[in-house]
Amino acid sequence: MALSWRTSVLADRHRALGSKLEDWNGMGTAWTYAKDVAQDHVAIRTKAGLMDVSGLKKLYLVGPHASAILNYATTRDVTKIYPGKSAYACMVNDAGFFIEDCILYRLGPNSWMVVHGSGAGHETLTKYVVGRNAAMIVDDDLHDLSLQGPVALDFLAKHVPGIRDLKYFHHTPATLFGRAVTISRTGYTGERGYEIFCKGEDAAVIWDTILSEGKPMGIIPTCFTTLDYLRVESSLLFYPYDMSQMYPFDKDPPGDSLWELGLDFTVSPGKNDFNGADAHARLKGKERFKIFGLLVEGKTPADMGDLVYLGDKKVGVITCAMVSTLTGKSMAIARLDVPAAMPGTKLSIRGKNVKGPATAHTLPFDDVNKKKRTAVG
Repeated sequence: MALSWRTSVLADRHRALGSKLEDWNGMGTAWTYAKDVAQDHVAIRTKAGLMDVSGLKKLYLVGPHASAILNYATTRDVTKIYPGKSAYACMVNDAGFFIEDCILYRLGPNSWMVVHGSGAGHETLTKYVVGRNAAMIVDDDLHDLSLQGPVALDFLAKHVPGIRDLKYFHHTPATLFGRAVTISRTGYTGERGYEIFCKGEDAAVIWDTILSEGKPMGIIPTCFTTLDYLRVESSLLFYPYDMSQMYPFDKDPPGDSLWELGLDFTVSPGKNDFNGADAHARLKGKERFKIFGLLVEGKTPADMGDLVYLGDKKVGVITCAMVSTLTGKSMAIARLDVPAAMPGTKLSIRGKNVKGPATAHTLPFDDVNKKKRTAVG
């Protein structure tokens, strides 16, 4: 593992489950456990899984200018986000190209939490805070335990009064097993799920108690790689693994537009006052590729980096793939040339393990109308 500068207090528990704690975002992360990842995928789709996603970066932005900073830095109109609500947002650079996605949590009038991955979010906000009446605080003690799947709500409802009323992309302070937490109805699985933010000193008790009390309900610990199975089905991107930083263009430097990535929906209607907004608008209609789905013939998963062809012409590359134990389908996310990104287009894959037909398919594959994650009650 690369030298990490961030530590999960659950590291010993992950090692006991067979993890070697590979580095992600500077933190040793349980990419795999000793068991088959497919078991974790089935658990989250049919019961629930508990995952340590503390490698996400958490920071607070506070002060009178905090809202203005986030409004300029991200694609969301933050005036529409009230305390207790959150929103998925993107950041773009001066050229209008994607550099980060994040979730904005409004905690109070002048107080926000921003949770982001491995893009340029930290550096971007650091730059915008300078000279303004605001402060940014990085919180590496805050742990993020993600409980995802159909029985997650029933489990939490035993311990958190009113949790059934918590709406999608809302959050609330709560007490769980006697520990102060913030529970957010968010996740990266396409299921109804909850993220439990807690102090490092409380993470072990919360982790152990959920797994112990939740075992009869089918709740199990799940590893980070499970997200690749889930995100393929649910059309969730992961920087930089779906981006040109990983799959460079033949001529252009790295940089993908929100239109190409299918993330233009993160721009609030009518918003044109964020950094890179003009460049973003000019890029509409100039897509060089589209993020699209592939249904692959056979029962073998394609590999990231496998090339996609239309006849004898290379038209794309697979960025993430999986075979579902539940449906038996072999599916993939791909970067496809725009003409090939049409439902039903007959394509072929030329990879190491998969050489054969595939069909272009709209995303997501699972829960197209997002009814599971947005369910009420």
